Amino acid sequence: MDVSSIAGITLALAAIMGGQMLEGGHLGALLQFAAFFIVMGGTVGAVLLQSPVKVLINGVKMAKWIFFPPKRPTQVLIKQVVGWSYLSRKEGLLVLERHAESATDPLTKKGLLLLADGSKAEKLREILEIEVETEVSFQRQSAKIWEAAGGYAPTIGILGAVLGLIHVMENLTEPSLLGSGIAVAFVATIYGVGLANLFFLPIANKLKSIINEQLVFREMLIDGLVGIAHGENPRLIENRLMSYCVEK
Repeated sequence: MDVSSIAGITLALAAIMGGQMLEGGHLGALLQFAAFFIVMGGTVGAVLLQSPVKVLINGVKMAKWIFFPPKRPTQVLIKQVVGWSYLSRKEGLLVLERHAESATDPLTKKGLLLLADGSKAEKLREILEIEVETEVSFQRQSAKIWEAAGGYAPTIGILGAVLGLIHVMENLTEPSLLGSGIAVAFVATIYGVGLANLFFLPIANKLKSIINEQLVFREMLIDGLVGIAHGENPRLIENRLMSYCVEK
């Protein structure tokens, strides 16, 4: 679990709610269902209009990465690749087919099968890089729905504020209805700006960071498999893959 994400959300919400209470306000004033419905409904509708449904669904699914990011066991990967290298030099590339059957990662499985089939190093790199580029492109599109939501939410919040003020103007002769209209007006703006800057945009940026880290991990794998295809010394492959690691 990513502790920094939990700490960030907790700190942000505590600061806003704590500030509201320190100013003498009460938390109930921030709970306006009408304002929330306007902002969230409008934002989701705008994002859905902009993005294909499969991209939107995948972007929502990727949100779990904020708390449970994909594992990137770089040291384990290096040991695996070096082990495959030693094994292929000793018993031949065909032995890697056995390891491909037990691989859970689709890219690893495809790479090992291509090696076992005797694919040339250049063709191996080309095939695997195309697959990685396709996957990363789709993931980046999916992450952009959060960035788009961060752009639309403040504007939808202003729209909610205007709707609230219209409601106020329509009921100037009824003072009892003015309070709710004004509350919706201001709280809608808070929801729009708050959701954009505390949730949507940070989620988008964190997903981009995770996607880039996954890309480096994939490049390590491809580099190692290509090294095996070239018949390089296992120690040379290990030293090159270690260069990808920030923490040696």
